[in-house]
Amino acid sequence: MQQALKRGPSFPPARAPQVPRPAGLRPRWLAAGLAAVLVALVAGVSLGPVSLPPGSVAVELLNLLPGVRLDSGLTEREIAIVTELRLPRAVLGLLVGGLLALAGGAYQGVFRNPLADPYLLGVAAGAGLAVTVVITAGVGAGGAITGLPVTVPLAAFVGAVGAVLMTYLLGSSGGRGRSPATLILAGVAVAAFLSAGQTYLLQRNSDSIQQVYSWLLGRLATAGWHDVRLVLPYFLLTAVVVLLHRRELDVLSVGDDEASSLGLHPQRSRYLLIAAASLGTAAAVSASGLIGFVGIIVPHTVRLLAGSSYRVILPLSMLFGGAFLALTDVIARTAAAPEEIPIGVVTALLGGPFFVLVLRTTRRVLG
Repeated sequence: MQQALKRGPSFPPARAPQVPRPAGLRPRWLAAGLAAVLVALVAGVSLGPVSLPPGSVAVELLNLLPGVRLDSGLTEREIAIVTELRLPRAVLGLLVGGLLALAGGAYQGVFRNPLADPYLLGVAAGAGLAVTVVITAGVGAGGAITGLPVTVPLAAFVGAVGAVLMTYLLGSSGGRGRSPATLILAGVAVAAFLSAGQTYLLQRNSDSIQQVYSWLLGRLATAGWHDVRLVLPYFLLTAVVVLLHRRELDVLSVGDDEASSLGLHPQRSRYLLIAAASLGTAAAVSASGLIGFVGIIVPHTVRLLAGSSYRVILPLSMLFGGAFLALTDVIARTAAAPEEIPIGVVTALLGGPFFVLVLRTTRRVLG
């Protein structure tokens, strides 16, 4: 007793601040996301100018698996429509939608803003300017766009990545004390500058306006598996990087000081996630044009239904985002058949009211 008094009172060792551990991804939500992808895939292949039985289409898709040989009842012509025309388009929709929704969820976590969008850092403006340059140059030279399947997507990719780099450079010029809001403001400035350049080019080349706007409104038209093979590596890279760091977004949500005390490097994690999300967005834009609101609609809906942890939001956004865009593409090519509505118009019609709803529910945060 006397020895204890000499030593003085004992206190428990100090503990590092604890971040609330949110619930992980529940199996039923994962199953729902995979089911949505399968439904969207079958619907995207079955529906069109020539409708095909969904059951026969599902059987034919199973025949693509190694060792499976079933009689789908489809003719050779219908099988060619499934495997060479509609299936690549549906898969491209899944990849592009998954990228845009995954990037949207990552941006919302990095900037702690539910209104953050994949086009936040000037991606759309950079891609739009680059494509405008290519199209106006092709029209002016020979009256037609030379090498459209290669030149336009490549220009869109380079322009999107270049715009993001410009935003990084401008946002980092404020020194080490910059906040996430600095990048948002830099993105707005870069987007305004690049959009002004695009407007000037369109005014000087009025004969190419229709071709430029047909790309700007977004489309998933593809001649085969070429576009899918181009986008797939970027999809895999973006998905791996973002999903492996999804726990860090939950830590960043408590603030940079608390995240640093837990051993996390906030700026390094933030820029890594932004780079991966921007690269995926650039790849999606290069393949499909500008398709807006997917990065807002899907992650916010997942947050409302399945939980606020980014361990849940990001993987489900990738699955439901792909299903959402594939089903939206079905609407775009069947609502006014035989004409096709630009898919960007359909997502805007769906996303505009949703954006207003999100803005009303988050006005306290923005204020």
